[in-house]
Amino acid sequence: MADSRTNPSSEMSDAQLIQQLALLGWLKTDSVECKNFLTTVTGMQVAREILHRLSGQDKVDAYRKECIERVADFVRRNPRASQRELNAEVEKNVLLFASKVQALDSAPLL
Repeated sequence: MADSRTNPSSEMSDAQLIQQLALLGWLKTDSVECKNFLTTVTGMQVAREILHRLSGQDKVDAYRKECIERVADFVRRNPRASQRELNAEVEKNVLLFASKVQALDSAPLL
């Protein structure tokens, strides 16, 4: 179950809202169908979280953002940098990004 929003505020994500609706339905009716739906929704959320953690996607995204920010910072600090200097800075940061991503392969899974 893909979560279409990532909201840092106290607002529930779509997946959390669906899970809460399933829980509410089960609590109100105590029906087998609602319990099965709650079990399915919860199972999907757990599976999604495990996949997300195993893939290391959060870290890859953070490393990508860091790489872009470092290059942008270099450009801001060096507005008259030559194309060669810009290329060297981009290459340096891309290699750093790649080495960090590659290190994820040897990191513990959880």
